[in-house]
Amino acid sequence: MDYPTELKYTPDHAWVRLEGNIATVGISDFAQEQLSDIVYVEVETEGESLGKDQVFGTIEAVKTLSDLFMPLSGEIIAFNKELVRKPEQINKTPYESWIIQIKPTALTELEELLSAEKYVSMIND
Repeated sequence: MDYPTELKYTPDHAWVRLEGNIATVGISDFAQEQLSDIVYVEVETEGESLGKDQVFGTIEAVKTLSDLFMPLSGEIIAFNKELVRKPEQINKTPYESWIIQIKPTALTELEELLSAEKYVSMIND
């Protein structure tokens, strides 16, 4: 499995890439493998401001339906609508297949996220 070191991770298996004042969010390689075949991604919170750890959407796989949690507080400014047509892209390229983009309101929360090394350690425990 792959865990890019330039990303930050949450205990809920999301990844975050901060570029300027925009945070791009997806799910980790570990998460997509655990979910198996992803068949649907739903985000109805685009344009809304949500707090850290609030549910922003759901991801459905053949095995299960899982909530998606905000890694940072902020406004959801974009949803990757390509995932509506091709949700399986997350299984193929989890770090290129982002789900949402956030304009964070509390950048200090970024410091609470895990480094790739700490994330790998957490999932291997």
